[in-house]
Amino acid sequence: MADEASLHLIETQVQTETVYDGNFLEVRRDVVRLPNGRSSQREYVVHPGAVVVIPLLDDGRVLMERQYRYPVGMIMTEFPAGKLDPGEDPFDCARRELLEETGYTASQWAYAGHLHLAIAYSTEIIHIFFAKGLIQGRQQLDSDEFLDVITLPVEELVQQCREGQVTDAKTLTCTLWLQNVLSGAWQVDWRDVNA
Repeated sequence: MADEASLHLIETQVQTETVYDGNFLEVRRDVVRLPNGRSSQREYVVHPGAVVVIPLLDDGRVLMERQYRYPVGMIMTEFPAGKLDPGEDPFDCARRELLEETGYTASQWAYAGHLHLAIAYSTEIIHIFFAKGLIQGRQQLDSDEFLDVITLPVEELVQQCREGQVTDAKTLTCTLWLQNVLSGAWQVDWRDVNA
């Protein structure tokens, strides 16, 4: 929401059209009225929202994943993440995704906030969670999901980000959160839950 001093920046939807409606994403083309009264088009992806989990192991390492991401044609190193099901609470989704993708459950959780992943062309919001008190179990991957679970010392993760080996935007943002939480610069409210 914009405050009164920023109202001169607002674009107003005049017309909307669904260009594509798939199983996962919808693509829209809107006509908007610009602040100067002229019209323009905006094309964007409607996304159901997602979560990302920063899992902290007791020895100070973080739990991560490596998987092939078809749109960019690369194997990416990233934190566990996944999309929200319709009506799903982000915390429930975070617990589900951590278990399904890594096999781990956690006894302590903290909500850090959210990020807008691609503001120029997507509605996607990703909710950021920390997890600790991890207990290893068995992965529950979907039949079309293939990934490796790895662990990294935080310093190595930061180095890989700095050197351009980790380029996933949500993982870069979460690494910023991780550094600040571990240093004490940023606080999160840890909650005990039944793993």
